[in-house]
Amino acid sequence: MWERIRKSSARFVSALRTEAPAGREARTHNLFEAAAAYVSACAEDDQDRIDEASAWVSPEALSFGVNELACRAVIALARERDESPRTVARALLGLPAA
Repeated sequence: MWERIRKSSARFVSALRTEAPAGREARTHNLFEAAAAYVSACAEDDQDRIDEASAWVSPEALSFGVNELACRAVIALARERDESPRTVARALLGLPAA
């Protein structure tokens, strides 16, 4: 049983990090770096940077990182505006107040 848990954990950790492509410095990126690079590239409509950040981690890890970034951003804006996270999220998406 412990062996299955160890293997599962190893797969999860390897999904969070990947090696940089050959020809670049040998550096690993974590899912939060990938998410930050991906989201900022999307905001700037930079397809080359989107593709690069997408290759840093698995699609599942990137999705998790983008979700975490969105949650943190909504919480920060809600505190700054002194509003609820729900109100801020709906406003960012252009939805009517609930």
